[in-house]
Amino acid sequence: MRLAGMLATRSTCSRLQVGAVVASPDMREIFAVGYNGGPVGGFNDCLSEEPGRCGHAHAEDNACNFAPARVPKIMLVTHFPCPACCVRIVNKLGFEKVYYQQVYRDLAGLEILENAGITVAQLEPCIEG
Repeated sequence: MRLAGMLATRSTCSRLQVGAVVASPDMREIFAVGYNGGPVGGFNDCLSEEPGRCGHAHAEDNACNFAPARVPKIMLVTHFPCPACCVRIVNKLGFEKVYYQQVYRDLAGLEILENAGITVAQLEPCIEG
């Protein structure tokens, strides 16, 4: 989870910085990482300060783009995924668990993940040391 937090610092979003890590269930392999930001080679500044309208791809979506499908995996993310990212996680196939630290403003995605048999757990924030 500390790695997800470090990835979040790379985000160019002025409202919320989110980081995500896709790993093997035993956490020995990292398959993909992501953070929220603009398109590759495109804009970095938010298009709007209104929540959900900044124009950035979400960290979970960026991580799912490079994660393998149909292999067992978990996601560690700094903030609970929005409903659209929860659908993306389910559709990628193979996710067993999603761990998050911060609650997102919309927890509607929880039912999406649980209905797909994906375990969801909130972890305590990492303490630097």
